[in-house]
Amino acid sequence: MFSYKTNGTCSSKIDLEIRDGVITYCKFTNGCRGNTEGLARMVIGQKAEDVAQRLEGVACRGNTSCPDQLSKAIRAYHE
Repeated sequence: MFSYKTNGTCSSKIDLEIRDGVITYCKFTNGCRGNTEGLARMVIGQKAEDVAQRLEGVACRGNTSCPDQLSKAIRAYHE
C-alpha cells in the first residue's frame, strides 16, 4: 500500500495500490466524502496512466484539486 500526503486540498492523504498498471485500491482521507469516495470508486479497475493523464491539472481551490492530487499520487507511486 502506498500513501500520498496531499497538498492544497481538503483531503489529507490518498492510499493507493496499483498492480500491473491498474488501480486496485484507492481511498482518500478527509475531503468532501461523497466526491472523494465517488472518485475513488470510479478509478478502481482503470489503467493508472490513463487516470493520471485525465485528472492532471483539474483545479478546485487554487491550482489543484483532489483529482489533480490523485494524478500526482499515481506519478509518485511509480517513482
